[in-house]
Amino acid sequence: MIRRMAPALITLVVSFLICLGNLSAEGNPKDDRIYDEVRMKLAADPVVGRGAVDVVVKDGAVTLSGKVHTDKQKQKAERLAKKVKGVTSVVNNLKVEYP
Repeated sequence: MIRRMAPALITLVVSFLICLGNLSAEGNPKDDRIYDEVRMKLAADPVVGRGAVDVVVKDGAVTLSGKVHTDKQKQKAERLAKKVKGVTSVVNNLKVEYP
């Protein structure tokens, strides 16, 4: 049952994140787009999606902060952010807190 709900849950989370998209960007339309794309990639990823990752974008530089459960989540979040067009750098301040 959980697997059938997963696509609907991801859609709901992505929609919610899009609505919040402008809260952490600095008002620059390019940064707003980068913020939205990074958040969508993180939320849709099966490895990272379960972490509590905050995203801030300033002049194309992405800062990731918050807590994840594994080193794999931390590394994957950084890789996903780097793949977004327009990202100039990624600062990975994610903390790994093992459950």
